[in-house]
Amino acid sequence: MLLFMEAYFTLAVLRVAILLFSFERLTRSLEQSPDRKSISLLPYNTIQCCLTISRLICRAANNTPWESACLLQSLCARQMLQRRGIPGVFYLGVMTSENTKEKLKAHAWSEAGGKILTGGAGHENYTVIAVYTWGNK
Repeated sequence: MLLFMEAYFTLAVLRVAILLFSFERLTRSLEQSPDRKSISLLPYNTIQCCLTISRLICRAANNTPWESACLLQSLCARQMLQRRGIPGVFYLGVMTSENTKEKLKAHAWSEAGGKILTGGAGHENYTVIAVYTWGNK
């Protein structure tokens, strides 16, 4: 229950931050990587913690009165994992589409220990344009 409340509160704080601050400022504490960077495998109990956080972020996002789309969920995962000293990767991707009104679609997803935690659905259809990492010291 406490992790759910943390996820919900973090989504709320980040939603306000997205409305008030530039993306550059929100990602200032992250290391930008020029290519897709894989994080080394994590211990089993750390992976289980990551998967639990992932499920709770999804559940919290489904219960917010505001839109908690992929960017917000990925930033939330980064925040919650970073608090616990768990390294990870945050991806931004784009896809062009001639069949919809939006000619360019964007997507964000996060990964830790080789597991996609948020934004996994359809991420393979997007071309990665930015990769941010944390906790890789």
